[in-house]
Amino acid sequence: MIILGIESSCDETAAAVLRDGQVLSNIIASQIEEHKIYGGVVPEIASRRHSEAISQVVDKAVVDAGITYDDIDAVAVTFAPGLIGALLVGVNFAKGLSMSLGKPLIPVHHLRSHVAANYIEFPELKPPFLCLLVSGGNTHIIEVRDYTDFNVLGRTRDDAAGECFDKTARAMGLSYPGGVNLDKIATVADTEKYRLPTPHSPDGKYDFSFSGLKTAVINLIHNAEQKGAEIDVPVLAATVRQKVCDILIDKTLAAAEEAGLKTIAVAGGVSANSELRRRLEAEALKRGYKFYCPPLKYCGDNAAMVAMQAFHEIKSGNTAGADLNAYATLPIDYRK
Repeated sequence: MIILGIESSCDETAAAVLRDGQVLSNIIASQIEEHKIYGGVVPEIASRRHSEAISQVVDKAVVDAGITYDDIDAVAVTFAPGLIGALLVGVNFAKGLSMSLGKPLIPVHHLRSHVAANYIEFPELKPPFLCLLVSGGNTHIIEVRDYTDFNVLGRTRDDAAGECFDKTARAMGLSYPGGVNLDKIATVADTEKYRLPTPHSPDGKYDFSFSGLKTAVINLIHNAEQKGAEIDVPVLAATVRQKVCDILIDKTLAAAEEAGLKTIAVAGGVSANSELRRRLEAEALKRGYKFYCPPLKYCGDNAAMVAMQAFHEIKSGNTAGADLNAYATLPIDYRK
């Protein structure tokens, strides 16, 4: 089966073609340089740029795959969650293309597709397994019962891990994308030099809360500025990174043990974080668990992961019609 996937949930316009789970093409038009001016994604600008780029991006994906539009068996698109204006560009384009080709339209949840990024390189990874899903707006611990059956064991109650990285990086004066640049500049953590709190969620032992940590870092920086003291940015960056990774790793391993799952995967944009990848793999292997993490090229938003998840969604009978809408928020364990 040949599936064309389309992704436009944030600031990447992407299209990819997969044949039976094998990537034939994967095209991404990034808006990072433009949003860097504003220190973050501007939703209105993002949706306009999607409108300008989507036709050319999809055309290139088809050409690079060495196929024609007539060869496509289904069209898949991210319909939730994300920036609503950005999502609508992809959803409406996909609906029109599906109707014109007379091919099925497959709605794909953005977070489910991040989990599916692991399947691209690791077809041997099969449910059930535990997945730590960490991105700019979401932090979840998920029991992946089946390819389209998810049980959320824990989630963030406020800021996600990616938000904590991005906002503390901005406070340190690092440019957008903050989390990526924080990871690049971080040297060696020093918990004696910069004492940071370990926030706890009031309910839900596998839930997360990162707003207190974010606020503590921002206050530390502001207090230093008021006193004329200099912040050692590489050391503070490393200390923040270590603290966030401590929290993510400890809860993930505890959840895996309680759930009796011996396979752990990580997914989402923050899965590209060098310390998280290294330490979580080491801790998982130490316990005799299998560990999976997507290659860096599939950690961020892309359409290959959309088409990969669509391959499993259509098997479950999950298709949509011309009434498909986009949703800014929708839980990963939604039921159609």
